[in-house]
Amino acid sequence: MSTRQTLLNSAKLNGNVKIDVLETSLFEKRPNDDAKAAKRKKTNGAPTAHEPTILRLDTPLQHIVPIAEPDGDEDVAWKNLLGNSIETPEEVHRIWGEDLDTMKQLENEFNIRINPYYASLIKEKDDPIYKQVVPNKNELIKGCCVDDPLNEERDSPVQSITHRYPDRVLFLVAHECAIYCRFCTRKRKVSDASKISLKYLQAGIDYIREHTEIRDIVLSGGDPLTLSDRRIEFILKSLRDIPHVEIIRIGTKIPCVLPQRITKKLVNIIKKYHPVYVNTHFNHPRELTPEAKQACERLADAGVPVGNQCVLLKGVNDDPETMKTLMKGLLKMRVRPYYIYQADIVKGTEHFRTKVEKGLEIIQAIRGHISGLGVPHYVIDSPGGGGKIPLLPHYIQKMDNDEVVMKNYKGDTYVYPQVKDDTTLNGHGLNGHNSYTLGGEINDYF
Repeated sequence: MSTRQTLLNSAKLNGNVKIDVLETSLFEKRPNDDAKAAKRKKTNGAPTAHEPTILRLDTPLQHIVPIAEPDGDEDVAWKNLLGNSIETPEEVHRIWGEDLDTMKQLENEFNIRINPYYASLIKEKDDPIYKQVVPNKNELIKGCCVDDPLNEERDSPVQSITHRYPDRVLFLVAHECAIYCRFCTRKRKVSDASKISLKYLQAGIDYIREHTEIRDIVLSGGDPLTLSDRRIEFILKSLRDIPHVEIIRIGTKIPCVLPQRITKKLVNIIKKYHPVYVNTHFNHPRELTPEAKQACERLADAGVPVGNQCVLLKGVNDDPETMKTLMKGLLKMRVRPYYIYQADIVKGTEHFRTKVEKGLEIIQAIRGHISGLGVPHYVIDSPGGGGKIPLLPHYIQKMDNDEVVMKNYKGDTYVYPQVKDDTTLNGHGLNGHNSYTLGGEINDYF
């Protein structure tokens, strides 16, 4: 029996279990534990997990996930994982050898959180998973980056709402996430309960109710699914009770970073308030685990369309093969690739940014080699609050009143005849002369 299966079986016998995913014990009682416990913010609406049992694992960085009894409390596993996250500079220093003083300085810029499930996906220091969550000294480089690159505060009529597009709003409902991504667009607010708070929840609901032009709500934060089931249902029901609200979308990284949170109970709540869409956030093929697949399939089985929004990140996914593998893997998990975002110019993220040409290269490499279902939109969320602007490779070589000259994904040239302004046939109709030569494959078809 494998080490993984042994530990999973042990977890079945004891839902309240913590598994040490690294060679060194992350979770032994340490001098800084009390300070960490005092510092850690309580999950909104969720009770604090009990002190767990520790299971040791000899092999480093194994992908081990505790699971609960089928008839037991589904919430035990994810609450324990979240409650036992790596959150202090001391832990990062001890586990990966990062400079302690630098880690303390970086923690002042943005909090640290790496839950054991996501930590278990790290194979080695500085790999694509590591780079997304472990603080890096390059975060101290400002470059051209700013705190609020999308100017969300300008378009915020009440504390919890960003109203930029006429018919939809962004509604911030939770300040916490299951991990804190080092490239977070909203790091000026995320993890800070004074800036994204449940006390602003009712004001947001009231604003939406008063503005009848709003038909589409995007729930975000933080991560909405770190809230308790009771709180999530309150929000969904409150919005669904507003007659002019048609669509509810949940922006969440949970299926990727804490898939144990997608419980049967949670899914049954969500499906009561359809149409509800989920946009999740996978950035690398290694995140496409069996646990993530189960989480996404639970949502899909409940009638929840799941889309993926990934961010183009230097050293993580900035090559065509990685992105092709990611998109193909997402489709197999019943997740539709939706966006590839050019990295926002957020303070502390200069080292993650790529040239825009890299994104265009990736899109060109994906199109034609994957079904259209797997080709996302490549967009820049324009600095200053101009909204999302799609970018495409230069497929059109020439366009005038007579024709459009294009290159396909192989680089071959094709011509599409323009419709004539004069709607009479004039020799171009059913029996008229056609001077255009179709591609060989099309001629063979006809």
